[in-house]
Amino acid sequence: MQTTIAPTLADDPRAIAAEALLRKCVHCGFCLATCPTYNLLGDEQDSPRGRIYLIKQVVEGNTPTASTRLHLDRCLTCRNCETTCPSGVEYGHLVDIGRDLVEEQVPRSGLEYWKRKAILSVLPYSKRVAPMLWLGQTLRPVLPEKLAASVPRKQSPGALPTRTHERHMLVLEGCVQPAMTPATNASAARVLDAFGISLRPSAQAGCCGAVHFHLNEQDQARVLMRQNIDAWWPSIESGCEAIITTASGCGVMVKDYGHVLADDPDYAEKAMRVSQLAKDIVEVLVEVLQQEDLEGFQARAASMGRIAFHSPCTLQHGQQLPLVTEALLGRFGFELSAVKDSHTCCGSAGTYSLFQPELSHQLRDNKLTNLLADQPDIIATANIGCQLHLQGGSGRQVLHWIELVDSLVTATV
Repeated sequence: MQTTIAPTLADDPRAIAAEALLRKCVHCGFCLATCPTYNLLGDEQDSPRGRIYLIKQVVEGNTPTASTRLHLDRCLTCRNCETTCPSGVEYGHLVDIGRDLVEEQVPRSGLEYWKRKAILSVLPYSKRVAPMLWLGQTLRPVLPEKLAASVPRKQSPGALPTRTHERHMLVLEGCVQPAMTPATNASAARVLDAFGISLRPSAQAGCCGAVHFHLNEQDQARVLMRQNIDAWWPSIESGCEAIITTASGCGVMVKDYGHVLADDPDYAEKAMRVSQLAKDIVEVLVEVLQQEDLEGFQARAASMGRIAFHSPCTLQHGQQLPLVTEALLGRFGFELSAVKDSHTCCGSAGTYSLFQPELSHQLRDNKLTNLLADQPDIIATANIGCQLHLQGGSGRQVLHWIELVDSLVTATV
């Protein structure tokens, strides 16, 4: 797609980067079929191709409007279109640039502005999330049914491993996960411990930066990224094998540190090293268990009933790990339900459900219809945002898949 950068943006690195990405788009329209918002709304401006054209107009000097910003806001950044695109357009990076350029010219105001500020002041900080969660859990009996369903139930993480192994890896605790689903990382630690790997958190590391970055507070997101790099660096220098993420949304962000901080003279090299070390928990387990005989787990796994696995967009499209988790669960002996349209988004998409609730809930309802069609006994996923979103809509417990593996391993050990 030929693009002529406007003279006013000729030296802007964002416009230069956008122009390089825009060149790859051949306007074929393959992305329309897999775009969740286009399928719901039928408006080309709410499709990747339409949004790409809107960004092209801004780069060429056309003045964006509130409508331009709305169409970019409606994008879930699910990156399904990247999986579909025959030309390799890095749409996720492009839409981040587009939002930055547009919001600079069409700033937010009023309730919308303050709602974003309020969420950004709480959600990315685990010590602020915990007391609010406690309040919600305490008041659940008197809350309206729909609101009560969105409050995660209390989880017990269980005992953490006490052994120390020669092999060790870091784990990103995240922002909301320690309070809302503490069993996830505890399960990951127990599973890896059973196979000779110590999993260590870093008290100084915090939010991966995704919440700020995708709400266009990109400078603050970079601050959080640098803080995490500083927190992890001593362990990296001492031989840490990997930085594990158990939330696939965080995994996409950490794997992108090298790209986001590429122009930072103090952090570019370190950020690239962090991105190279970043692994989703499933990548590590597939490697660790490659030569393991898992037959001993299969009877117990089969007795747990059918599992409907929701593969988050950030896992299959963002990290490009489609069907990897499903294959591993199959090796353990779990019976997986067939899930129609498993490539589509559940509508969680980070904070999307807070800012686009109508679209988000439509997507969630569609996803739950497909997940529940085979009447599974358990719904499992790989990302806390999807987990809580689906749980709130279904009224039934949704687990992280590593908890299922943990139940097998700890019963056998």
